[in-house]
Amino acid sequence: MVERKRPSIAGKLKETEGAPSVDDAAAIPDAVIDGVSIDVPVSAETSLLVSATTDPEAMYSRRHTGVSSTPEPSSMLTDDRLLDVKEKQEAPIGWYQRAIYELTFHTVNLGDSRRARARKVLISRITTPFNGDTRYVPILTRKGGVGKTTTTTLLGMALAQHREDRVIAIDANPDRGTLAERIPRETKNTIRTVVQKAPSIGSFTDFTEFISRDVTRLHVLASDPDPTLADAFDEYDYNVVADVASRYYSLILTDCGTGIVHSVMKPILSRANSLVIVSGGSIDEARLASETLSWLESNGYADVVRNSVVALNTATQGTMLVKLDEIENHFRSRVREVVRIPYDSHIAAGSVITWSKLNKITRDAAEMLAAFVAEGMPPTE
Repeated sequence: MVERKRPSIAGKLKETEGAPSVDDAAAIPDAVIDGVSIDVPVSAETSLLVSATTDPEAMYSRRHTGVSSTPEPSSMLTDDRLLDVKEKQEAPIGWYQRAIYELTFHTVNLGDSRRARARKVLISRITTPFNGDTRYVPILTRKGGVGKTTTTTLLGMALAQHREDRVIAIDANPDRGTLAERIPRETKNTIRTVVQKAPSIGSFTDFTEFISRDVTRLHVLASDPDPTLADAFDEYDYNVVADVASRYYSLILTDCGTGIVHSVMKPILSRANSLVIVSGGSIDEARLASETLSWLESNGYADVVRNSVVALNTATQGTMLVKLDEIENHFRSRVREVVRIPYDSHIAAGSVITWSKLNKITRDAAEMLAAFVAEGMPPTE
């Protein structure tokens, strides 16, 4: 068999210049040892990529820009550095904006509607982060029957619905409180049980045995149903309960019951970061609420009063006979904000309150109250 030899590249180039062909078998050994110098004619049809340097380290550094001059620890391999995730475009909220978005095959995005943008702003106010210690918000009044417990429930539900941290409402009514009756009751344990078993509570799981909760994630600690036992609930007992709850909750609402001069009010007010004063819409109810503010100011709580919010319950008797705007103007001169709580037939039944069954205007009022409370919390010192 005759071996066929292929002409080399050098041979072809030399043939172009009129030189005789080169035998590859004889030329390769000498080329490996001595090296081969090739002259390539430059023409318009020839294009060569030539490296400016033959230094391997320089070539490597050009391919890998941004290399640290010192060895990096493994902690530098973060998700933000390594992941290349493209943000998915969100569909706008609002029937008109969404229709345009779909009809244009997602090429035209007008953004959310005005109402949707306003709601997002409201929710962002409710979710204002709290740094550091637990915040305390008492809900109080000097007159019964104006909706204090209902206001506590609505405020707690609005906060727990949107916030990622834990919210608890404590019924500290020295008389028999009804806060636990506003959500599905899951336990017979009460605030008295927490006082008795406080030394054995070592985790959040232990504490959950004493509370009830609803679908909004609001936790409620009930008061004693027996008035003879409730009378014994005093300053020391509240401090024990508040200290235990502060380990697991960033926001504690306290339903204070009727009146402001009983012994439990002293530790409640001393811990308060803000207040919610509940007033009815009648003349005597508004006067009692205003006198409550005066009493607090004269007893060393003027700063808390200026940071407080008045919840004006318009479902009480006599509301239709007075000028609510004038009542609001009076309270706005003394506190930070005023929110009207409208009449709602679901609340009027006096039973369990279900957030989804409330009228939209009622939910809006509760969320507005929650926004005012959340954004009024003082920063951590």
